[in-house]
Amino acid sequence: MHLIFAALSVFANTVMAADSASGLSTHVLDISQGKPGAGCNVETFRLDDKEWTLVGRSKTDENGRIASALVLDAEEVQLKNDTTYKLRFDTAEYYERDGIDCFYPHVEVMFRIADATRHFHVPITLAPYGYSTYKGQ
Repeated sequence: MHLIFAALSVFANTVMAADSASGLSTHVLDISQGKPGAGCNVETFRLDDKEWTLVGRSKTDENGRIASALVLDAEEVQLKNDTTYKLRFDTAEYYERDGIDCFYPHVEVMFRIADATRHFHVPITLAPYGYSTYKGQ
């Protein structure tokens, strides 16, 4: 129980520290192991005319964070107003490194951005058999 509270405390501090400039960031916290989800591959997609377009590809750092999830081939992609986005976390590959089987091979989080001038932080807590997310600050 203490492990979960400690993990959520770290998680909350990360959310409060999110950059206030426009953009999109994420954070993976592995609550099953009580550590940041370092080295998790994350892809960002934008819904354009009913088709998903890849607009970002990153890997979480040693703290489980991606400061900008909108970088593709070293180019920064700008958010668009009134647009749906999706973050796709490669959880199977993340857990396979530690020899852990997971139920959800990918976690996809879809969300809508109304005001692209704001910063959006979309964190997840992760375990081999579950996950949770919310809109961070």
